[in-house]
Amino acid sequence: MAAGGRRRRPLRYQSLAALVEDSQWPFLFLVSDFSYGTDEYDGEGNEEQKGPPEGSETMPYIDESPTMSPQLSARSQGGGDGVSPTPPEGLAPGVEAGKGLEMRKLVLSGFLASEEIYINQLEALLLPMKPLKATATTSQPVLTIQQIETIFYKIQDIYEIHKEFYDNLCPKVQQWDSQVTMGHLFQKLASQLGVYKAFVDNYKVALETAEKCSQSNNQFQKISEELKVKGPKDSKDSHTSVTMEALLYKPIDRVTRSTLVLHDLLKHTPVDHPDYPLLQDALRISQNFLSSINEDIDPRRTAVTTPKGETRQLVKDGFLVEVSESSRKLRHVFLFTDVLLCAKLKKTSAGKHQQYDCKWYIPLADLVFPSPEESEASPQVHPFPDHELEDMKMKISALKSEIQKEKANKGQSRAIERLKKKMFENEFLLLLNSPTIPFRIHNRNGKSYLFLLSSDYERSEWREAIQKLQKKDLQAFVLSSVELQVLTGSCFKLRTVHNIPVTSNKDDDESPGLYGFLHVIVHSAKGFKQSANLYCTLEVDSFGYFVSKAKTRVFRDTAEPKWDEEFEIELEGSQSLRILCYEKCYDKTKVNKDNNEIVDKIMGKGQIQLDPQTVETKNWHTDVIEMNGIKVEFSMKFTSRDMSLKRTPSKKQTGVFGVKISVVTKRERSKVPYIVRQCVEEVEKRGIEEVGIYRISGVATDIQALKAVFDANNKDILLMLSDMDINAIAGTLKLYFRELPEPLLTDRLYPAFMEGIALSDPAAKENCMMHLLRSLPDPNLITFLFLLEHLKRVAEKEPINKMSLHNLATVFGPTLLRPSEVESKAHLTSAADIWSHDVMAQVQVLLYYLQHPPISFAELKRNTLYFSTDV
Repeated sequence: MAAGGRRRRPLRYQSLAALVEDSQWPFLFLVSDFSYGTDEYDGEGNEEQKGPPEGSETMPYIDESPTMSPQLSARSQGGGDGVSPTPPEGLAPGVEAGKGLEMRKLVLSGFLASEEIYINQLEALLLPMKPLKATATTSQPVLTIQQIETIFYKIQDIYEIHKEFYDNLCPKVQQWDSQVTMGHLFQKLASQLGVYKAFVDNYKVALETAEKCSQSNNQFQKISEELKVKGPKDSKDSHTSVTMEALLYKPIDRVTRSTLVLHDLLKHTPVDHPDYPLLQDALRISQNFLSSINEDIDPRRTAVTTPKGETRQLVKDGFLVEVSESSRKLRHVFLFTDVLLCAKLKKTSAGKHQQYDCKWYIPLADLVFPSPEESEASPQVHPFPDHELEDMKMKISALKSEIQKEKANKGQSRAIERLKKKMFENEFLLLLNSPTIPFRIHNRNGKSYLFLLSSDYERSEWREAIQKLQKKDLQAFVLSSVELQVLTGSCFKLRTVHNIPVTSNKDDDESPGLYGFLHVIVHSAKGFKQSANLYCTLEVDSFGYFVSKAKTRVFRDTAEPKWDEEFEIELEGSQSLRILCYEKCYDKTKVNKDNNEIVDKIMGKGQIQLDPQTVETKNWHTDVIEMNGIKVEFSMKFTSRDMSLKRTPSKKQTGVFGVKISVVTKRERSKVPYIVRQCVEEVEKRGIEEVGIYRISGVATDIQALKAVFDANNKDILLMLSDMDINAIAGTLKLYFRELPEPLLTDRLYPAFMEGIALSDPAAKENCMMHLLRSLPDPNLITFLFLLEHLKRVAEKEPINKMSLHNLATVFGPTLLRPSEVESKAHLTSAADIWSHDVMAQVQVLLYYLQHPPISFAELKRNTLYFSTDV
């Protein structure tokens, strides 16, 4: 807890001047961004007060990647993880030297305040050591001498080093002078870091010894649960209660803190100042020390020892949505070497250590995956309405834009924090309510647990990790209450996934992802052991979870499929592409009763990062992804959203693609272009019940073939349409509208559509939106109304094709209604802004008309009620 008993928000160093100015208290020097992680929510949407555990002012930087072991690391000024190989540059002689020295004083003042707190914490830890030693030689010892020396190993030495450092630094900061030197103090402190190495090497044993002693001795348990830490001199709080476990963690925390402070001191110290070379040397020593202990942290944080002396390794953990009592709950699931444990973070009061509450556990020896024929139909969990999910996305996008504007205008940090909190709440709800893929497990007694995942890739990962562990000789067991308490208590320390995977939890300097269109060609695959019916699917991440975006055709009875299929995938802040290879199952008895879908077998899966520098080129980038001995060859290239806004009119006099709709209808002597009528007819004939129609990408080569045939007005069009994959026909229709030299709803009316959909009064909105339709050229209006009625008919089959009005509006809105190139350049600055600023509004415009009662062209023309402003 911060000085004075008040919680302080973590701030970056550059805000220190403002902090000192406003604060009445000696401030704590915090180094992490304010973020909304899992610690704020109890997994069921209920907000909890977030605070550092056990009075800690901050936690050390840990590598939180789900695929990496957690490691201590110092962060460089650039925000990247890991120890920086070179110190930051100091101020050039005479360049803003006055300002630099002032910042130097602020950095030192903050560090001194936190150093005082650290010394008080070490004192509190040492306080029970003397009486415990005194009783160790009596007939009724609380602990043995060996146990005491193990638990308190090197604490006295660390205390003396820091007390001497504090006593020498304090007068220099209090009697500040621009030429004051203290580099030698930091150099000496760094040279004594060897004692921390000894402490770190003993840390695991110390912690386990303290835990075992607490369980076996009530007297020691009381002592270790409420150690009194003295407050800072100027604090109103005289003491704070902290557990021994939390205090034993403080030295590990402090190592990182000291290195970070040295970075900042160097940054604000002129190169010609006497301290500069001394601070450089201290930083070098500290960085080398951090590098040496990084490798040692992993085993201490991925294993837990039970009271019986068994060692359990944490293999995998992550956030999953559990269906419990017919409602969704966000859980943190931990897979150990012999047990699967489902937990949620407990609500804690200020100053108390945060812990997990075990909801249930299954020993892996007792865990069973039900086969489709064995599963029983379960009560259906009603899916969250599409329009509510879209509303959440719209709110998230709007909040992102507001945060960017506040940062650009250097707005108040409180306002930005408030917006970030709102964004987290919406992202949390989206993450909780969007997953639909069932993942069910049983124990041997028949008790069933159901999770909902967003991706088949994720379901496969959990299943494979569990099955791999089950190949070992595992025994069934029942955990005693003490064993369960120890195991659950270890989850907080061992977890590798610290935050809910939402953008609110990302650092400012993390990549926002790619916005635009990813073109992927899935060429071929080899490495299958026998012939099968094979196909691939493609997934990309969006809003913190993965979504299936494309699927190849099934290549029958082969061990070397050659698909050569091209897909265009829309990216919405995406950073990863996943490829999954399946064997198609045609056995209708193998139906998953949780979602009534046939389960196909995953043969292999792989994931690649979408590196902007690699994919943002005009040329195709070819790669091979290996998965379970299978190699899939694919190519990809990326088109940014701002580039996709450009419409190139066709220079040819014939054809339909890239030609004005008025020219095409006049040439054909039709009211609706032939290509639109034929594609709509074919979709309604045999594709209206196709799952994901208009959302699933068609094969690009098929679409290009259809485009060529329509452009040439080939007599074989109808024959070709009847033989073509229905997703390719749907894709051809979308491509036609996208390649119009002007969007169907026109550049001229675009701003008015954006204003009209934003109106609050229903009557005013109705008046405006109908008037805008009347203002369209007749060919555009008639074609739009024709398409509108078709999309409504598609949505009527939503229970089968999974395409609601909202889904269809999301697919077609940005195609029919786009800002002109001039408009987008005038108002938007980044690809992310282009997506969040307008796309949701475009979706809402089309959705308005889709939800409107049938609109007649004749009725529109007869109605003379006009909107009152010009368009």
